[in-house]
Amino acid sequence: MKFLEHLVKAFPMSCVQTDNGMEFTKHLASGDKVKTPTIFEVRLNQLNIHHKLIRPFTPRHNGKVERSRRKDNERFYATHTFYSFEDFSYQLNTYNKRDYNRFPMRPLGWKSPQTFLFDFIRYGVTYV
Repeated sequence: MKFLEHLVKAFPMSCVQTDNGMEFTKHLASGDKVKTPTIFEVRLNQLNIHHKLIRPFTPRHNGKVERSRRKDNERFYATHTFYSFEDFSYQLNTYNKRDYNRFPMRPLGWKSPQTFLFDFIRYGVTYV
């Protein structure tokens, strides 16, 4: 719940997409006939955020998330030591500005997020 609180504070949103894990939903739980909502779903409702679930047993959706998490771990989490939440926040912010935003990404035509943004601001189009 703390992560959700931090996420919504940093990135206001109207929809969250998750898999069908029991930490997010009891949608597929066989023993729960009433389908009581999870704490996560209750909080999303309180925040007026729509909860979109991926199609069950669709590994391609989870694969994208798992790869992203693996790469984040390889590039940041496994190579840094954190002494407090404030230290973690500072190091993550530094990493995002210095490294992550300069890393070329396939969805952006092999441009970094920073280059993509600069091109968009400069030319007003995304296909430059």
